[in-house]
Amino acid sequence: MPLRVNNVTRGRTLALRAARAESFWPRLVGLMGRAGLEPGEGLHILPCNGIHSFFMRFPFDALFLDRDLKVVHCLEAMPPWRASSIYRDAHSVVELPAGTVAATGTRPGDLLAFDAG
Repeated sequence: MPLRVNNVTRGRTLALRAARAESFWPRLVGLMGRAGLEPGEGLHILPCNGIHSFFMRFPFDALFLDRDLKVVHCLEAMPPWRASSIYRDAHSVVELPAGTVAATGTRPGDLLAFDAG
């Protein structure tokens, strides 16, 4: 079921159609094999406190969230073939099209919410 991802703090929608990856295989594969993310798409990976972009063909934004869905770190336009740092306070990650973080003004400390799309 697609999820809507909202930045409650800023009153902005980050994704209209986000998938959730909670089991081993979907978390491992993530966005690999895709040509890109369309505006409004996203992927919520949990549990997760670090990501990679190996075997990917496009940059993307990533928001690292704590258990309360508060943003602990923003990673903008992560290029292919990189690995992020591990963020000990993070419990999950939302991957979004590159430019989403800047366009919505999302920053650490913002509170997110997920609703059934």
